[in-house]
Amino acid sequence: MADLFNEKAQTWDADDRIKQLSSAIGAAILQHVRLDTQMTVMDFGAGTGLISAQVAPLVKKIVAVDVSQAMLDKLAAKPEFHGKIQVLCRNIIEQPLDERFDLIMSAMAMHHVQDTDKMLARFSEHLKPGAQIALADLDEEDGSFHPQGTEGVYHAGFERNAFKASLER
Repeated sequence: MADLFNEKAQTWDADDRIKQLSSAIGAAILQHVRLDTQMTVMDFGAGTGLISAQVAPLVKKIVAVDVSQAMLDKLAAKPEFHGKIQVLCRNIIEQPLDERFDLIMSAMAMHHVQDTDKMLARFSEHLKPGAQIALADLDEEDGSFHPQGTEGVYHAGFERNAFKASLER
């Protein structure tokens, strides 16, 4: 899957559909999540930082996690993130982080995760007491969002309460 996103990194931020979706998800996070300047945040599947850019001015630090080094390189090159963001290219199921977070946010990444229950369990391990999770992904759909056979697509969306039920277990 990293290869797919490494190829797309150069033009990712120029795609109007991606920009509109990222803007809407960022606005929803700003509206529904309590943010403050002492918070540390993990952005899982951070890509080029389109969501992080909206949250970064309101928090202390963002750790941007992605499996695509090219996407993270684009993010790290953006001047608005200097001193505010740490980038990590890794699969946190296989290599958990030592840090705990006040918020884990993820936008349009979970349908690329094969074992979502394992990822949600890993998220739980990375949360401070009283922390929040903000997940945005595809609603259940017919598979038309990604072309048939796209590398690294494991789910055609999710039932809206599925993650909530998994996290409550």
